[in-house]
Amino acid sequence: MASIQKRENGSWRARYRDETGKEHARHFPRKIDAQRWLDEVTASVVTGSYVDPKSGRVTLASFFEDWSTRQLWAAGTSKAMSLAVRSCTFADVEFRNLKRSHVEAWVKKMSQDGLAPGTVKTRFNNVRSVLRGARNDRMLATDPADGVSLPRARKAEHAMSIPSPADVGALLGAAEPWFKPFVAMCAFAGLRLGEAAAIQLGDIDFLRRTLAVQRQVQRAGKGEVSITLPKYGSERLVHIPDGLVQILAAHVQHVGVHGEQQWLFIGDQGLPPHQNTSGYWWRKTVMAAGLEAVRLHDLRHFYASGLIAAGCDVVTVQRALGHSKATTTLNTYAHLWPTAEDRTRSAAGAMMDEALGISADSLRTQRA
Repeated sequence: MASIQKRENGSWRARYRDETGKEHARHFPRKIDAQRWLDEVTASVVTGSYVDPKSGRVTLASFFEDWSTRQLWAAGTSKAMSLAVRSCTFADVEFRNLKRSHVEAWVKKMSQDGLAPGTVKTRFNNVRSVLRGARNDRMLATDPADGVSLPRARKAEHAMSIPSPADVGALLGAAEPWFKPFVAMCAFAGLRLGEAAAIQLGDIDFLRRTLAVQRQVQRAGKGEVSITLPKYGSERLVHIPDGLVQILAAHVQHVGVHGEQQWLFIGDQGLPPHQNTSGYWWRKTVMAAGLEAVRLHDLRHFYASGLIAAGCDVVTVQRALGHSKATTTLNTYAHLWPTAEDRTRSAAGAMMDEALGISADSLRTQRA
């Protein structure tokens, strides 16, 4: 319901009631201005972009404080979201004054501060999810982050480092006996650091040669850990080679397991090791092997590249790595799969080898 009335002082009073029945009014010197304002309000209601004028006084920081309490986040996600909002240069800007330029300036500052393009993208996406939450709650009419350019990241084929089989062999040889299974599970089962740290004896089926990834270790506080489900879509059953089965069996026999949960690796207070602890063990192993440039996550790339080289399709690799979507696998490893040109060349080569082989056989027969 909307109306325009002329007041005694000659100004025009435009008013309307929103969907909750609350009345809003503004005064204008001319009737045409009052009508234009009401038309704009009506259009925003029809298009679903209507925002209560008082909502414009809300800031990103104040909205996040309330909105975050309703989200179903793992501890790690909650920390990452809070960090992104705290680092945001427009966290205290009222929504009514928030512009795309605020977001652009923040992205540029992160780049100038030396943050990697991947980190900038992650923080940007985290903040953008909050802005979209505000838009869905009709606190914002539009998303001010829409269309903002991000720093260009290196292509996967250039940024990815894949250890050679010789490198992996050197790492296994340099690892302490009790740490060797940790390295082996990352290299030959594709486990992430937190997943490898959280393996229990019951996760290993020595007869069927499978490894169940059912949990991960996450940072919970300073020096503390929490045991959570793996990343979304990452619970999986990995089919492992005989050599890894033997390494795990030897570990159980000679090193043993720990606590009621029978953890393969132990940290403080009967819990699996903190990520910093696992990282320390890894750095010692890398230094002992003389391969300082190799990261623990590179072993996951090594595993993926081996599956692809063996002819595994996208879905098989996706399931083995615990990616929630096949597009994630393709975005990360597409450059490792043979292209149509590669397959054409190989097929033509095979035909040529066969033809030349037949020709050579015929020539030998004629000479005989």
